[in-house]
Amino acid sequence: MEKTLPPIPVKRYFTIGEVGELCGVKPHVLRYWEQEFTQLRPMKRRGNRRYYQHHEVLMIRRIRDLLYDQGFTISGARNKLQELVQTERDKRKAGEVPLEGMEAVEIDQEEFDAAVVLQQALDTNPPMLVNRAQLVLLRRELFEIRELLSFGR
Repeated sequence: MEKTLPPIPVKRYFTIGEVGELCGVKPHVLRYWEQEFTQLRPMKRRGNRRYYQHHEVLMIRRIRDLLYDQGFTISGARNKLQELVQTERDKRKAGEVPLEGMEAVEIDQEEFDAAVVLQQALDTNPPMLVNRAQLVLLRRELFEIRELLSFGR
């Protein structure tokens, strides 16, 4: 069932229908998974309408992968998910800061170092060089800020 899932748009909340489309599962399956996976707790508003946040959409995709692609049972997927969450907690306690999405950005260390050197060394920088260096630095800083903000979740 290797089906390419659409990219997750940048928004704060997603309805159950949107999450179903983003994750390739039907809404009744999402409601069932809420009962089976305690980590999955969407916010409920008027009329028990569910609103999922970005990290919950990622978790649902992970659950879907465990169940549909890797062949885990519900119980096995629940245990594996708990294991993954515990591993992330252990890494954070050890001082390691995993930056989700960094592999997609692919900031090469040499490129980063070159950008820093350019920014520091050139007083009369052509605008394109300064902008490129600043963008590389800003991108890295934004990922660090995002990780700090998501730490309390």
